Amino acid sequence: MSLRLATFNIENLMSRFDFSGFRNQLKQDRVLRLFDVRSEAEYQRLEEARTIAHTDDTRQMSALAIADCDADILCLQESDNMAALQAFEYGYLFRMAGNGYRQKYLIEGNDSRGIDVAVLMREETRDGQPIECLDVKSHAGLTYADLDFFNDELAQTNRPGDRIFKRDCLELDLRIGGRPLSLYVVHFKSMGPAREGLDGRQATMPLRIAEAKAVRYIIESRFGRGRTADKAFAICGDMNDYQEKVEIRGDRRNGYEFVPSEEETSALDVFTMDGFAENPMLRRPVLDRWTLFHSRGPAERHLCQLDYIWLSPALASRNATRVPEIIRAGQPFRTIFPDGQQVERYPRIGWDRPKASDHCPVVMTLDI
Repeated sequence: MSLRLATFNIENLMSRFDFSGFRNQLKQDRVLRLFDVRSEAEYQRLEEARTIAHTDDTRQMSALAIADCDADILCLQESDNMAALQAFEYGYLFRMAGNGYRQKYLIEGNDSRGIDVAVLMREETRDGQPIECLDVKSHAGLTYADLDFFNDELAQTNRPGDRIFKRDCLELDLRIGGRPLSLYVVHFKSMGPAREGLDGRQATMPLRIAEAKAVRYIIESRFGRGRTADKAFAICGDMNDYQEKVEIRGDRRNGYEFVPSEEETSALDVFTMDGFAENPMLRRPVLDRWTLFHSRGPAERHLCQLDYIWLSPALASRNATRVPEIIRAGQPFRTIFPDGQQVERYPRIGWDRPKASDHCPVVMTLDI
């Protein structure tokens, strides 16, 4: 009995307009800067038209990427609310996939922009086994004080009563053909701006470390500390961190060089410590594990894995020969692919946009 499990940061699946760019140019779309917009009412009218036109292309491509996953259970990040999720599933995903996700779970979390994690599930696996959700639990309310996680590093930007998860850790108790599976869906703190001599990744590292520790605490509290190895659980989502990356050197005219390197520290060390969970993406070649292309100009470009399906030791062992798939056909043409990895993009993909998302979906077939 097998299950197709996927995770995808769908990038701003929003159901509302953002007009803050009229007063804050940092939030203003670049195309509107080309025009002389003389009033807020005119700005709002143009922003509405731009957003609607851009969103239709984007969501067609998002749906194509999800359809290519052909997942039984889909974990999403950056969904605005249930209404947006339902409208996308009905108007786009159902048309692309032809088989809807009738079970949908989303609980409003802590993100200041209102983007949440969600789970979409079919009623049966492709093998015809029932997919049952027995319980759904949000952990958005957990604070540093609750788990005694507060420390000097966190004190630079947080208080003890602040919530640990910047979005949520959504916990689902599932039965797949009668067999148990615990699912934890997260979207960790993004890499913010540089601060006090630290780059954006290092400056926000304490927040992600606390989130990872909280996920591990939740799992160990459920199954018992030191008793999780033989349990069936998976942690899915955008971790906004990596243990390795592939630096990109060179240029289009002279060719590119791809140089892999390992990070000294990562928030994800919390999961790999003591073999608590396994990243099955390591079964792929080192240059072929990336789910995101990062670029701030020629001096700062790399490929890295931000999107994960972490498996419990028991689940990883049961699926020792299985390898995760990465859906990259929705990437914009600015993404630099290592040799041999190029794919045929979806229709109307642009240089930078439209695109399915800045992230690539990850999907894995698991024997449950």
